[in-house]
Amino acid sequence: MLSIKKLHARVEGKEILKGINIEVKAGEIHAVMGPNGSGKSTLASVLAGNPKFEVTRGSIIFQDKDVLDMEPEDRSREGIFLSFQYPIEIPGVSMVNFMRAAVNEHRKYKGLEPITAGDFLRLMRDKREMLGMDKQLVSRSVNEGFSGGEKKRNEIFQMAMLNPKLSILDETDSGLDIDALRIVAAGVNKLRTPENATILITHYQRLLEYIKPDYVHVLHDGKIVRSAGPELALELEEKGYDWLAE
Repeated sequence: MLSIKKLHARVEGKEILKGINIEVKAGEIHAVMGPNGSGKSTLASVLAGNPKFEVTRGSIIFQDKDVLDMEPEDRSREGIFLSFQYPIEIPGVSMVNFMRAAVNEHRKYKGLEPITAGDFLRLMRDKREMLGMDKQLVSRSVNEGFSGGEKKRNEIFQMAMLNPKLSILDETDSGLDIDALRIVAAGVNKLRTPENATILITHYQRLLEYIKPDYVHVLHDGKIVRSAGPELALELEEKGYDWLAE
């Protein structure tokens, strides 16, 4: 599904990614871990097409298409979803209008007619009930006045509505208490299918107690220095990251 080869990227003239190689297949969950400044969020931003980051070498192929040739909005329409580390508020824009516009943009890209009002409201209800979200949460303006946990749950709801092929969750556990973490993780698990894939970007092993990855990659100084199964996350919890740089 996703093939990243020898990926180098920089921001403001400073090289951050220094040759990343990752292969992600449908049905898999990959966790990318590492200390602050290792390049984790840069990798997420590059995949999503943030123009602040310049790819200098390497390739990203998603479902046999060259991602680097795509604008950010087309990457989304092709099925790449990014959950932000710090979701923004959009005052005055209701979740209903926001999500209906997003869903219809994806449908238009696929040559489909706009979704009817009735079908859209049923879709929202079904996804809200699947994730156990309060009705009031999705009837408000986008993230306006939301707690940190509510914003992260709202991101997972958006993911459910758009049904992406590849979800990139950038430190979705950041700032969450244990109850909010469990709720968000349960939502991610419910949305997992054999046809989609997820990349979890996180500092800590605690998220991986609730979302079981198939592979764990450790990013250090812009390079993947170790890849293994979920047991690697437990080793990192015990030893930290310093030993990997030795």
